[in-house]
Amino acid sequence: MKKTLNFILGITFVIVLIFACKTYKAAFIRDADGKIKVNPNPSPSVLSPEESMRSMAVQKGYHLELVASEPMISEPVAIVWDGNGKMFVAEMNTYMQDLNGTGQKMNTCKIKLLEDTDGDGKMDKATLFLDSLVLPRMMLCLDDKLLVNETFTNNIYSYRDTNGDGHSDEKLQVFEDNSPDEKNLEHQKTGLIWNLDNKIYLTVSKVRYSYEKGKLVPETLYGNPIGQWGLGNDNYGRLYFSSAGGEKPILGFQQNNYYGNLDLKDQYDDEFQEPWPIIATPDVQGGLKRLRPDSTLNHFTSSNGQSIYRGDALPADLIGDYIVCEPVGRIIRRAKVIDTEGKMSVKNAYFQQEFIASADMNFRPVNTATGPDGCLYIVDMYHGIIQESNWTKEGSYLRTQILRKGLEKNVGRGRIYRVVADKIKPKTKKPDMLDASSSKLVGYLNHPNGWWRDNAQKSLVLRNDKSIVPQLETLVKTSANPLAKIHALWTLNGMHSLTKELLVNSYKDADAQVRKTAVWASEYFMGLKNNSFVLSKLDALKTDPSAGVRFQLALSLRFNDDPKAQSMINYMLRKYPNNDILVTSVKTYQESVETEKERIAKEKLMNQASQLVMEEGASIFNSFCNVCHGVDGKGISSLNGELPAPILANNKNVSGNPTKLIKVLLRGLNGPIDGKTYTTGLMPALQDNDDKYIASVLSYIRNNFGNKGKMVTEQDVAKIRTETANRTQPYTIEELNVSDIKRK
Repeated sequence: MKKTLNFILGITFVIVLIFACKTYKAAFIRDADGKIKVNPNPSPSVLSPEESMRSMAVQKGYHLELVASEPMISEPVAIVWDGNGKMFVAEMNTYMQDLNGTGQKMNTCKIKLLEDTDGDGKMDKATLFLDSLVLPRMMLCLDDKLLVNETFTNNIYSYRDTNGDGHSDEKLQVFEDNSPDEKNLEHQKTGLIWNLDNKIYLTVSKVRYSYEKGKLVPETLYGNPIGQWGLGNDNYGRLYFSSAGGEKPILGFQQNNYYGNLDLKDQYDDEFQEPWPIIATPDVQGGLKRLRPDSTLNHFTSSNGQSIYRGDALPADLIGDYIVCEPVGRIIRRAKVIDTEGKMSVKNAYFQQEFIASADMNFRPVNTATGPDGCLYIVDMYHGIIQESNWTKEGSYLRTQILRKGLEKNVGRGRIYRVVADKIKPKTKKPDMLDASSSKLVGYLNHPNGWWRDNAQKSLVLRNDKSIVPQLETLVKTSANPLAKIHALWTLNGMHSLTKELLVNSYKDADAQVRKTAVWASEYFMGLKNNSFVLSKLDALKTDPSAGVRFQLALSLRFNDDPKAQSMINYMLRKYPNNDILVTSVKTYQESVETEKERIAKEKLMNQASQLVMEEGASIFNSFCNVCHGVDGKGISSLNGELPAPILANNKNVSGNPTKLIKVLLRGLNGPIDGKTYTTGLMPALQDNDDKYIASVLSYIRNNFGNKGKMVTEQDVAKIRTETANRTQPYTIEELNVSDIKRK
């Protein structure tokens, strides 16, 4: 009887396995060369998580596992883990619940706390940690606290569960800025990541923070972080941005924005810009020009949620690779990051294929992260519409496609997956950093998983336990692991316990990344009055065999007025004239300094009221407009010369009659301009912003970038707002030109 039962069970298992394989294969078909054939008419039907996973083409050697899904979570957009491995999930429960974005600003969004209690990798316990939020967009765990920022606000609060029931019962403000953020929610800041240098970074905002005595202390950056949704960092503290609006799948990774902006046209080629979906992707805001003949996306248009894989549960050749989501294409790109004499570039890891490509129209990956178990996590919003209502208005191409497919019907779902290696079992050991001794945390700085190293460093800096300083110093001096040395140096730096002697000793380390770290960490000492000792020892590194070390030296000396510092930079420019990244960075910075001097001199000639308007306009431009128009108003071009938006510099439409511009900012602009087509296709309406906002940014661009036009007043904007109150569609340039002629 037992043998018979076992036989029946065995046959049943084989049948189920065969059925599952057939179902998986049915999701997409491959040609004779093994390449997936594009499905020209994919179904918009909602799939279960299991069905959706079977519809995903994952590269050989990897597979997906479900971590959480509806009804446990709904509309997830971001995840973070606390020091003991519990996962916080931010939910945008009001995002695009219909084509018009009705009710998006309602305070009904949540943050859930998820736990895996049995160690199988799947979350089985969910607690409502926070509710009554407006589109939570940034989270950062600090020991047992969770920092949170909501959309449309600049304030940041700390939340804590003091009695262990999983619900927050303590709320403290850690950063106060009560001015509202009136930008479209797609163009507001994200990030809030604790980087290797113990600074907390964002996108969009021209600041970074230090966490001191329970408060976030802002520090102004010289450059403007022009990324949008998502912010990644690697093992060495390099930051990675992306811009959906600018159609840039990666940017801002040549140097830290603290030193200024630097992006190079050849940091990736046109081939990298091409995504490779396995289904038709008609719901793209850019319209037909963004589609191939087979109706697949021909260009990144919604890149977001990027990260660098830094774990230890996937094959070693994935470590350090760039991962970025493209939710319109229903794909996730994997790219190799290449360092050539300090100049960074990226290349698709697969030829005309993606790391993950889905045949499920509702697969909307919006974030990725390396987890405590060493796996790569994917946040799938699993949402029908993935574009904010400014781009889905009546008459838009996108609205028609959404309705044709019925995508507006899919709301209230969401999934979190982890990428698992076929031949490597994920780690099951749970972190214990909230409870571990400081000495034990020092040991974690040697961990092969970057998540553990980062969180151990952060915890040690927050505790500031001076008793482990000797242990950290020993680690710097004796460890065979360069990454452990790097984290130990930054931990000492964050605890204000890094000595000049230890730092100078690290200048001689055999590993170039350790030397580079030591140069970077030297900035603290160079900011002090007596910095001659550190400067004198840095002098030897101006001929370092590593171009990366020399480049960091030039950056770290950039704002140092000591003649010795500037002498070192000039020496490196003379000795290494062919080091592209060094020469280009210095030249770009020097040009920006001159441009800024000219701007300030021009503003000094204005009255005080006009100066204030210009300052406000500069702030708006640098946190919003530059994403598409470029930090210098000269646009953001790719290798093939395509621009996401018009060049504002020396533009007759900018410096001419301001009525046109006011109409554009209030009601939007669609289509070609003077016969030229731009990749974004649409300038969104900014009518939700007040008259002062519109007047300020227009006054700024009309008096910069080689333009010369009269100031725009709030009264000018108010008048046009009233005249165009019934306007529901974006303008075309032809309409504006006709209107301009009539006015004349």
